[in-house]
Amino acid sequence: MFKTKILFVGPTESGKTVVANFLSDTTENVGGEYRPTQGVRILEFESQPEGSGDKICEVELWDCSGDFKFESCWPALMKDCSGVVIIFNPDIPSHLKEIETWHSIFISTQSLQESQCLLIAHHKPGCEIEHGRLPLAPNLSRLPLIHSDLEEEPEDVRHSFYRYLGNVVKAMSESREREEMSIIT
Repeated sequence: MFKTKILFVGPTESGKTVVANFLSDTTENVGGEYRPTQGVRILEFESQPEGSGDKICEVELWDCSGDFKFESCWPALMKDCSGVVIIFNPDIPSHLKEIETWHSIFISTQSLQESQCLLIAHHKPGCEIEHGRLPLAPNLSRLPLIHSDLEEEPEDVRHSFYRYLGNVVKAMSESREREEMSIIT
């Protein structure tokens, strides 16, 4: 069984907790009122990533606060992570610029492959923005991007996440094999 640690990062009020709860089948009493995550929440669940055959994957989903007052904790959160998902709200224009900072902090500083990274443009209920191309910075436009609309297409979001998890597991397996081969030779 593979164990993966996936970080959910991004600007405040982008929907990280909502997406994390949905993907992990966690329900919380949220009275519609925004409650910022304090530090980090860790959600654990099992999944069968796409392309993994019958392998079950134990997922640790780290829902990280978007508040920079927790910045001193981020290096500890990044330790041993298998993948990074940057979640942002495309309805908030400043988020498109802010995700460049999240990329430089959480992705550029680690030796993650592009397949271990994912951008989620989370559309909140009632948004009017189309799901088309977004004006992303060049370093972000190379990363896989999915549009999350949990009201209209929830299972599409889940399926896309499972496909991403499959990519992460594959990258981890290949890395482990290279490491074992370097020990043997």
